[in-house]
Amino acid sequence: MAEEKRTDCLCFFVNGKKVVEEHVDPETMLVSFLREKLRLTGTKSSCGGGGCGACTVMVSRCNPASQTITHFSANACLLPVCQLAGAAITTVEGIGSSKTRLHPVQERLAKAHGSQCGFCSPGMVMSMYTLLRNHPQPSMEEIREALGGNLCRCTGYRPIIDSCRTFSQESKCCQGNRGVGCCLNEEESTEPEPSAPQLFNKEDFLPLDPTQELIFPPELMRMVLTEPQQTQRFQGERMSWVSPVSLEELVLLKTHHPWAPLVLGNTTIGPEMKFKGVVHPMIISPSRQVEFIVIVDVSAGVWVGAGLSLTQVRSVLEARVEALSQEKTELYRALLDQLRTLAGQQIRNVASLGGNIVSAHPNSNLNPVLAAGGCRLSVVSDGGRREVLLNQDFFTGFGKTVLKAGDIVVSVFIPETQAGEFVRAFRQAPRKENALATVATGMRVVFGEGSTVVQDLQLYYGGVGPCTLLASKTCQALVGRLWGEEMLEEAYSVLLKEVVLSPGAVGGKVGFRRSLTLSLLFKFYLEVQQALAHTNAIQHGVPEAEWSALRPLPDCILPGQQQFQEVLESQSEQDPVGHPIMHRSALAQATGEALYCDDMPPTEGELFLVLVTSTRPHASILNVDVGAALLVPGVVDVVTCRDIPGKKVRSVLGYEEELLADKEVSCVGQMVCGVLADSRTQAKLGAAAVQIHYQDLPHPVFTVEDAMERESFFLPWREIERGDISDAFQNSDYVHEGEFRMSGQEHFYLETQSMLVVPVGEEAEFHVYLASQAPTMAQEAVAETLGVPANRVTCHVKRLGGAFGGKVTKTSILAAITSVAAWKTGRAVRCVLERGEDMLITGARHPVLGKYKVGFMKDGRITAADLQYYANAGNTVDESPLVVEKMLLHMDNAYNIPNLRGRAVACRTNLPSNTAFRGFGVPQTAAIVENMITDVAMHLARPAHQIREVNMYNGPSLTHYKFSFNPENLWRCWEECKARSGLDVRQDAVRKFNQENRWRKRGAALIPIKYGIAFCEAFLNQAAALVHIYKDGSVLVSHGGTEMGQGIHTKMQQVVSRELHISSSKIYISETSTSSVPNTCPSAASFGTDANGMAVKAILIFWAVAGDVTEKISPRPLAPRDRRFDGEEDGALEKHRRLPHALQPILFCSQCLR
Repeated sequence: MAEEKRTDCLCFFVNGKKVVEEHVDPETMLVSFLREKLRLTGTKSSCGGGGCGACTVMVSRCNPASQTITHFSANACLLPVCQLAGAAITTVEGIGSSKTRLHPVQERLAKAHGSQCGFCSPGMVMSMYTLLRNHPQPSMEEIREALGGNLCRCTGYRPIIDSCRTFSQESKCCQGNRGVGCCLNEEESTEPEPSAPQLFNKEDFLPLDPTQELIFPPELMRMVLTEPQQTQRFQGERMSWVSPVSLEELVLLKTHHPWAPLVLGNTTIGPEMKFKGVVHPMIISPSRQVEFIVIVDVSAGVWVGAGLSLTQVRSVLEARVEALSQEKTELYRALLDQLRTLAGQQIRNVASLGGNIVSAHPNSNLNPVLAAGGCRLSVVSDGGRREVLLNQDFFTGFGKTVLKAGDIVVSVFIPETQAGEFVRAFRQAPRKENALATVATGMRVVFGEGSTVVQDLQLYYGGVGPCTLLASKTCQALVGRLWGEEMLEEAYSVLLKEVVLSPGAVGGKVGFRRSLTLSLLFKFYLEVQQALAHTNAIQHGVPEAEWSALRPLPDCILPGQQQFQEVLESQSEQDPVGHPIMHRSALAQATGEALYCDDMPPTEGELFLVLVTSTRPHASILNVDVGAALLVPGVVDVVTCRDIPGKKVRSVLGYEEELLADKEVSCVGQMVCGVLADSRTQAKLGAAAVQIHYQDLPHPVFTVEDAMERESFFLPWREIERGDISDAFQNSDYVHEGEFRMSGQEHFYLETQSMLVVPVGEEAEFHVYLASQAPTMAQEAVAETLGVPANRVTCHVKRLGGAFGGKVTKTSILAAITSVAAWKTGRAVRCVLERGEDMLITGARHPVLGKYKVGFMKDGRITAADLQYYANAGNTVDESPLVVEKMLLHMDNAYNIPNLRGRAVACRTNLPSNTAFRGFGVPQTAAIVENMITDVAMHLARPAHQIREVNMYNGPSLTHYKFSFNPENLWRCWEECKARSGLDVRQDAVRKFNQENRWRKRGAALIPIKYGIAFCEAFLNQAAALVHIYKDGSVLVSHGGTEMGQGIHTKMQQVVSRELHISSSKIYISETSTSSVPNTCPSAASFGTDANGMAVKAILIFWAVAGDVTEKISPRPLAPRDRRFDGEEDGALEKHRRLPHALQPILFCSQCLR
């Protein structure tokens, strides 16, 4: 027992520095260790499940056998610190900084405009850096794969790829020009190079010098090569971690602890522990057993160590495909097809082959293929070694196999195929890469030599049941049949009866998944048909019209073009407006130096708040029992609605929303109370211990149809009408009715809701640091909740890691709850939602049901339209009435419909409240209107763009809400898009392609849009700014906009630079603060730059005018010290010193210019 409680010392290196930890908790992941222990906050924490890549680091290890160093990227959020013994970790801080020397990857990502909000940038940098450590001159395919596990929510991948492309030799080739004049074709282009403005100049970049990279620590190498290996044990509060040295010791451990999981990549156990709360008293890590990583070639195939990562398995299979004939590598190539798209690069680098098999996930990409191929497992236990066939009997249920608790999979045998044997693997997923398969298949058929009679058939499916499924009845029915269409028809009939999913099957999409079983079988049939033709087993293969079903989707980076308007030659070189200016924080974001809310160092005595949310959609709260939570070590207190000293609700548009539920909950995810503890981990344990007793209430409302039936709405209905709808319908040639549904969408900003409330301790003053688009709204919420004046609350916003409308209303409520915790305890309180909590609590884009009735003429003119919008608002009003109002104001899109009526309402349901989202209702209404246009086009059998064109606004126009405008720009853009895209030629090519290809279709669409920026309420369309001009000529600007990636601070710099005629380097913007600029409007509605830019400009215009007046009153000569370092007079500095102090600094509002 004493041996099991022993804790060893952990030694590894981070950025070349030795880290020695004597007490390591096995539950600690590398990302929290880096951020909280080492204060290396460049590695971001976002999804927590290895899905976004924001926490990417490079792991380097020395192989004692070959004495070689390997580098690979990994997700720090899934990497247990206990597994890092003997490893060297490199983070974004370790490769370069703005204080010392930038790494070329960091510099190029920033200067190529590949960083906006910047939260994903460190992960992008580390993925690319790792690739360059292994391949200094990577191909574009390698770059694409390296970044496949990294998500970017705001920048888009084009500028990121452009920055990485500069490292590839392929970027010097002209293949991007669709092969025209390509140097590889030895052609010369006769057309001169266009002198279009460029976003960046590659010649200005730092060169990549591999000799200057961090070396593997010599001390660590000596430790790995010379020190004898010993069993490592680490003991935490709830679990222990054991890493044995020998296979014999591993078997003994597994015998004594049969239910202890084996962990190598932690890609299954890690998410289970984090998201499902699963606790394993012991974890065994077999990462140091040589038997788990051996590769043994035999005559009939290859034995692959079960501990090899999927990346290593891929390399093994690629080598065998290259060395063997095609007929022997059918199974290998099928596995490679799946490995290329399975998860992201970081996951493939650590996830093991054996772990993928024994986890027995029903949607596994590999298990259907391995089972179809007849693979075998080498299993060892205290009873000895045996082989287990991977077949239909191996998988027994969800996450279950025939293996016993004490069994250990050591290696996997992957056989070669023979002549007449064909293996294929298919998958259908929401995304081509880095997404869980909806349905995955592994299919194998065996024919006799020169025959088309089926001798053996294996059809395995994943995603159509609790485990990998063999369609055994279908296989039996087809054995002995000739391969042909008659056989296929029978296969469909049997398969439909054999693969059955209940309407409420886990994963949903029942009809889609059942149809996939048939369509993927058909694809297999075509693939085999074509292969038989190539072997001359049949005379004719797949008809040419069917070839499109066999062609894979393109996986290359398709070429594109961007054109920019050049600045006028007469514009001063010092004037930055119109030039492609790098985001002012891009370098800091690419180096990990940019601070986000949760990157702020903890203050003394700081507590962490974890919220407890409802598990019922519609219920009364009988009791909230916090007794068990208060007994959890480290838990300090619990905050409930009764602790709120001020207003317990937030009033919005005539409705009230409780901050913390008191007597009733109206959705799953509604906040009930919060647990305060000394650390995040302790607060989570305390929150899990809170017991809430409910009594369910009848008739919950979930869908729009439910709300319509029960008239559950947030009133009032919005309605707008022009013309005579009834008369227009009667006089129309055709009348059509239809409907369109648009689902919701998660914001998925990479930085989750984050805030830190610090009580100052004097006169009830609070400093609130948060990631919010609306700091003033948060200030008001905190002040009202605490019952203090707004002047006692100061909100600070440095930057946001994305927002998209999701960090306005709910952020204010979360800040108010956090402030109550700080008020109650008198200590600083931090609240950072985890990804699951954020997605549960904060709501999303409004799902909408749109119904329409449209009247139109034979020539395509729409004479009348009647539209109804039902938006699923969720359980609270939030901004839903404003969203539906915006839908009505944009329901004409770009079309002049003379008789138009729209009605809209926000439906009150028992779902988490939906909120503002980029577009604020316009994407929903535009989709519905465009669907209506398409219906008209289909009815008239005409191209949709013709119907759009005939109905577009033309000449001086008046919208249905009485706004007059000239659509000249609309038509100019329309005609220019048609001309530049060659729409007519493209559509001719599309029609030809669609006629010649039965299974794959193309399309080309040209859609206009009229989008109104700014808020509907006029008073919200204002801003204010504060400008300080210091004696040294530097300028400090404060304004009401928040930086969330859109570059508003950069644009304000440009405005000040132009107005003052000074370099942008002299202008600084620190943060957005309610103490500097009060009563600000939210940074939203695509109006932040316009409003705040005009506010800044107004100050400087007023300052210039005041300076001229003052100069006339009391002129004085320019002193020698009032000169620039370059000898030129600094006009701004001179004018500043001549101003009376009463005029500096100045606070100004953009409304002053109106």
